[in-house]
Amino acid sequence: MPTIDLDLNPVDYLTTDAIGQPGKRVFYLQGRKGVQTVTLLIEKLQLQTLAVGIEQFMVEIRERLPELIEASADYVEEQMHIHPPVDPLFRVGEIGLGYEAESDLVVLIVHELLGEPVEEEESNVVRFWCTRAQARALASWSITLSGRGRPTCPQCGESMDPEGHFCPKKNGHKH
Repeated sequence: MPTIDLDLNPVDYLTTDAIGQPGKRVFYLQGRKGVQTVTLLIEKLQLQTLAVGIEQFMVEIRERLPELIEASADYVEEQMHIHPPVDPLFRVGEIGLGYEAESDLVVLIVHELLGEPVEEEESNVVRFWCTRAQARALASWSITLSGRGRPTCPQCGESMDPEGHFCPKKNGHKH
């Protein structure tokens, strides 16, 4: 039985954000329903994967239910930043997506990252229920957010730090 088993159904607010300087940023996933705010730690790669997964999932939903009006991916940046408290409940391990046609809601099912294998029923879980538009806005904002990191070296494709960059393609070897 999980210690934490939360359903925010539906969320009033759902976003991702990063705090810190590029290269040292900490990423968060946050949802709010009424006065209950849930903040979770998420890795940048998980954030990027979630954004792509949401967009692919929206395509599948539209193919399965062509009568649905396409959800907008528009967002207002000022409304997409996280709000206090920024005290994460847990670090994200697995993220799943689901859709309930009856309510026309998407659910992000987020399980805690655990150091050792346990049964799914034993992991902490939060379910963020949102509209298709909220999910698409989250995906669109997450792509923008993850792209605001360190610049990429045009030679090797690695991230460059402000202090400098050791580029393996410019290491002095002659060809």
